[in-house]
Amino acid sequence: MNTTIRFISQSILWFALWFVLWSQQGWATNFIEQNLFSFLGQIVLIALLIFYTAPKFLFPKKHLQFVIISVIALGIFIALMSVLLPQERPLPLPRIPQAAELPNINRENIPRPPSRQFTQILLLFIAYILATVIEFIVYTKKKEEEIIISKNENLETELKLLKSQINPHFLFNALNNIYALSAIDTAKTQESISYLSTMLRYVLYECERPFVLLSKEIEYIENYIKLFTLKSSKKYPINTTFNVKDSSIQIAPMLLIPFVENAIKHSNIEQFNATFITIKLTADNGNINFKVENSIASKDILKDDVGGIGLDNVKKRLEILYPNKHTLAISKTDGIFKVELNLQQNV
Repeated sequence: MNTTIRFISQSILWFALWFVLWSQQGWATNFIEQNLFSFLGQIVLIALLIFYTAPKFLFPKKHLQFVIISVIALGIFIALMSVLLPQERPLPLPRIPQAAELPNINRENIPRPPSRQFTQILLLFIAYILATVIEFIVYTKKKEEEIIISKNENLETELKLLKSQINPHFLFNALNNIYALSAIDTAKTQESISYLSTMLRYVLYECERPFVLLSKEIEYIENYIKLFTLKSSKKYPINTTFNVKDSSIQIAPMLLIPFVENAIKHSNIEQFNATFITIKLTADNGNINFKVENSIASKDILKDDVGGIGLDNVKKRLEILYPNKHTLAISKTDGIFKVELNLQQNV
């Protein structure tokens, strides 16, 4: 709501109030003459507040200057009203009982109604204070909305940055696998290119969306594992179980694959015996449970120059995409690395 609309709204509010007061006075012909200056004073003070004192002093938290300017403005209007408005009584004095009726009553102690001047000055104060409160509330709400928008923009920027780290890493891994395979089996190289084509289609098109069908993410994981296992005649001990009862469940793209990459890399199943990787996913009623267990290599693994996007990337994406809707448990015991991720559907 811009300043002009707020000014018009508050002006209409006070016009309506004075209109009601006029109706209660029986539409007296002299009502406008007696109260017009007070109404115009309220409008001028509200305009001064909305267009000048609030944005220049109140909002920047220059409270002392705001109070000084407000007191000066109110003082000027009070002085003008003291000069221009007559000291009239809006109501007649109440009937004074006769001494015979109430012999102990002192006529001097009977309260007299306030003057019209006092009433209008009081309304002037009320109008200014109420307008100040309204302006402060509107400003506070606007700042909160700006903070939320800024926070969302920052999160979106961070999320795009995190996702941008995924695509080149995926290509490096896939091309390395195909390169290794080309030196072993030409037929399998063609098959691996087919898998790579499907995976690229997912990364380039599906991953542009904030959420995709869980079945698409599972298909990507399966193709990734197939592409990895093609480069050797060795049967890798990778066991997968996918049980999705609700086909409409969606998930943030490329969210699960880093756990699979991490398991393949650190189990080092290409070089050591007695290794394993177990991947299990169940999904139902909007909830996803994803578990990965892998043996830990008994020797240090020589890391390549490219490196993975890492679990830190996933944790940051989870915080952004699934705030208060996920749990991630990571443990390492008895030579086994375990990851369990629980998600509540966020779409």
